Amino acid sequence: MSSAPIPANVKSRAPQQTLARLRAPFALRCGAILVDYIILAAILAFSTLISRLLGGGARTAGTSSESLAVFLVLVVAVLNLGVLPGLTGLTIGKWATGLRICRADGRDVGMGRAFLRHFVGYPISFLLLGLGFLVAAFTSSNRALHDWIADTVVVRDVGLRR
Repeated sequence: MSSAPIPANVKSRAPQQTLARLRAPFALRCGAILVDYIILAAILAFSTLISRLLGGGARTAGTSSESLAVFLVLVVAVLNLGVLPGLTGLTIGKWATGLRICRADGRDVGMGRAFLRHFVGYPISFLLLGLGFLVAAFTSSNRALHDWIADTVVVRDVGLRR
C-alpha cells in the first residue's frame, strides 16, 4: 500500500500550524524567566550572606567571596541561558514551566541563536524599558522582541522532540 505524496505546501504548513497551537502563554513565559533570574539572584544573595559571615568587619573575605559569586553567576547565566537552550531548547525556567524554545520553523534552536536571543535580544528588550518583552503579550504570534531578533518561538513542550 503506497500512500499518495503529500503536497509540498501541506508539508511546510503543518509544523507552523502545530507551533501556532502550542505557543506559550505570556504568563507562563514570565514564570519561566522569573525562575531563571531567581536562581541567579539566589546565588548572589547566598554569597552575600556568606561574605558577611566570613567578613566580620574585615572586607577582604567579603570581597573575595563576592567576586567568586559574581563569577559563578556569570558562569551559570552562560550555561543556563546560552549553552543549555542551544543544546536542548530549555533553560531551567523553561523546563520547570513546561516550555521549550525552538526556531520559528520548528527546528532546534542551536547555540548561536540561543546566545543571540539571550545575550543580544534580552538586553535590547531591557533597554526599551521592558517593552520588548511586552510585545509577546499583545501580538497574535506571542513572540517577544528577542524572539524576533533570533527567529525563535517559545512553545509548550508536549513531545516536540524525537
